[in-house]
Amino acid sequence: MTPGSKTDLSERPRRRSRPVRVAEAIKDWVVEQGLMPGDRLPGESELIDRFQMSKGTIREAMRILQAQGLVETKTGPGGGSFVGEVSRDRAHALLANYFYFQNVTIADIYAVRLSLEPEMAASLAGKLTEAQLAELEEIMRNYAAPAKDAREERLQHVASLRFHARLSDFGENALLSFFISFMAQILTDLTVYKRLYATPNHDLWKRGRDHQLDLIAALRSGDAEAARRVMASHMEMARDLMEDQEAEVMKRFIAE
Repeated sequence: MTPGSKTDLSERPRRRSRPVRVAEAIKDWVVEQGLMPGDRLPGESELIDRFQMSKGTIREAMRILQAQGLVETKTGPGGGSFVGEVSRDRAHALLANYFYFQNVTIADIYAVRLSLEPEMAASLAGKLTEAQLAELEEIMRNYAAPAKDAREERLQHVASLRFHARLSDFGENALLSFFISFMAQILTDLTVYKRLYATPNHDLWKRGRDHQLDLIAALRSGDAEAARRVMASHMEMARDLMEDQEAEVMKRFIAE
């Protein structure tokens, strides 16, 4: 479609409302034009002319796209409508809110983690830079010593999950990184424990930290099999800990 041509919406499914059909047509046009986040979209009058729809329909279509995070509107000098980019945090929130109705369990999460994370670790062995390894080691400084109380233990657990999410960021597989970081967020934001230890468990702290130290050593040396083995053992230990503490995924929506 050429930039000046009009868009025929007559062949789009009639079961959808006009604003929804126009919103889909605008998305198709963005793809056809090869627009990127931050690129300016046509003004309202041009959209009315292009899609042969009323001002009200065009405005409602743009509101739909804004709600989806695909259009951003700026006011003032240089303002207007621009192509937006859905952030990872927003995508996580939308996916978590979908799973609100699916009865996801801790066992489900760890079944996926055990399938993905050992292979992810193996794929990164020998491929990380010293700067990336140093970043992982910096995260580990948040739990360099045993926790003094339950609150500190919780903060250390969150930092440990950040280690896994950040490690996944270093790979080239965007889908794998997204899902691993998504599971880390669920375990951070939506997990409750029915049975907490009266005092922090220093043996578990040491075992978990030793796993991560061994993993960094395997990643640094390029030993893929060791990285896979250590990560699998670490996931199994984490799963057993969750089961022991009777962890559950809360039924709560995440704010976008």
